[in-house]
Amino acid sequence: MRKKLFTAATLLSVMAAIPQTSAAEQAAPASKTISVYTTAKDTTQRLTLTDTLSLKPSQQPPETDIAVFVNPDKRFQTFFGMGGAITDASAEVFSTLKPAKKSELLKAYFDPKVGIGYNLLRTTIHSSDFSSGSYTYIKEGDKELTSFSIAHDKKHRLPMIKQAIAAAGGKLTTYASPWSAPAFMKTTNHMLQGGKLLPEYNDAWATYFTKFIKAYEKEGVPIWGITVQNEPMAKQTWESMIYTAEEERDFLKNHLGPIMAKEGLGDKKIVVWDHNRDLINHRVNTILGDPEAAKYVWGVGFHWYETWTGGEPMNRNVAEVHQLYPNVNLLLTEATVEKFNAERYQHWPNGERYGHAVINDFNAGAVGWTDWNILLDQNGGPNHVRNFCFSPIHADTKTGELIYTPSYYYLGHFSKFIRPAAERVSATSSRSALLVTSFMNSDKSLATVVMNQTDNPISYRLYIGNQETSVKIPAHAIQTLVY
Repeated sequence: MRKKLFTAATLLSVMAAIPQTSAAEQAAPASKTISVYTTAKDTTQRLTLTDTLSLKPSQQPPETDIAVFVNPDKRFQTFFGMGGAITDASAEVFSTLKPAKKSELLKAYFDPKVGIGYNLLRTTIHSSDFSSGSYTYIKEGDKELTSFSIAHDKKHRLPMIKQAIAAAGGKLTTYASPWSAPAFMKTTNHMLQGGKLLPEYNDAWATYFTKFIKAYEKEGVPIWGITVQNEPMAKQTWESMIYTAEEERDFLKNHLGPIMAKEGLGDKKIVVWDHNRDLINHRVNTILGDPEAAKYVWGVGFHWYETWTGGEPMNRNVAEVHQLYPNVNLLLTEATVEKFNAERYQHWPNGERYGHAVINDFNAGAVGWTDWNILLDQNGGPNHVRNFCFSPIHADTKTGELIYTPSYYYLGHFSKFIRPAAERVSATSSRSALLVTSFMNSDKSLATVVMNQTDNPISYRLYIGNQETSVKIPAHAIQTLVY
């Protein structure tokens, strides 16, 4: 039997329980109370205000008690943001929705008061697998790029992005990634199945980036930055292109960086790697070890797809990069649950996977987190090579219904309550059963996220500096405690 779906009717009751003001406005520091928001398996709790707690002077915790310790005086990285991707697939599905459903979806993601307040947006430079087919912005063989046009994107993708920006209050930090250069520029003469950029097209491909940025900005969509190449070590059945570490370094140093500067786009941010955590250290050492390449690098992007062996992400690699290069930003640029199956819309471990990864990535030093498609259809697509996946929200294009999955709520426990410019503060748990991270917002409100992946509810003592309170978290639940 198919499990109960969280649809629009459910969302209305859930949203009614979510404060229509920000978390900071709900729980001012002077109040000395903590607002507890909970999402829990086998309940109707979805970002629900479930408790209001009072703090009292703390005492030494017994060794037998479970405790979470937060020290707001110890600060770490500054929070950049959270968000997702508007791909061709997301935009094509969005275009099928009725106006009320479009508005609902945009508010659910981008409105910081009634939704979960996404402020980051990723999109693609021409096609990816999550498009209805492969395409580029030029005619095949156009070495001079004289035919460059983003007319394809004006049909679905750009309209959705513009509406998302409006729903976010007029600003979304937007960055773009390429999956492959045009076929004629590659060793394989094909956009799919890997292949490398031919050396004679280094400058033309770098110029292609600048044309994309200028074209999008002419349409009213500011581009904050770019990544050099999506998954540069993966030969995929879809659009893909390979760079060794040395090749990415040299393309950035000798072509992309200088041409971006020459075209007046030197202020745009450039993110390298944009692939899994497993090989991140070698890539970063190779690129950032070269001062002439490193000067163009804002940050290092990484994905999570290698990480779910035995349930433990390879965050030690991310943490090592942060230790080696503390001034370089770390940004999760893509994550999704693969192998779509509509019977598993409400599969709770999908949400827990997100919570586990986000907490560990932030604690390893990441400044931000960008999920993959924000919307897919009832088949986990469209995807022109049948690489169907989950998204936090799906739309059934037959009924027009929106389906909210656990992942949406787990992500919201971070994005709704931790706002740009927040600083991560020291937060630890005395038992491995609880995962925790904590951030101090710029208005001095504290957002502490606690996650329980066990089969049992847990009572714990929360210590904030020299104050404490007692908290209960249900089994398979995530909470954000706002002080």
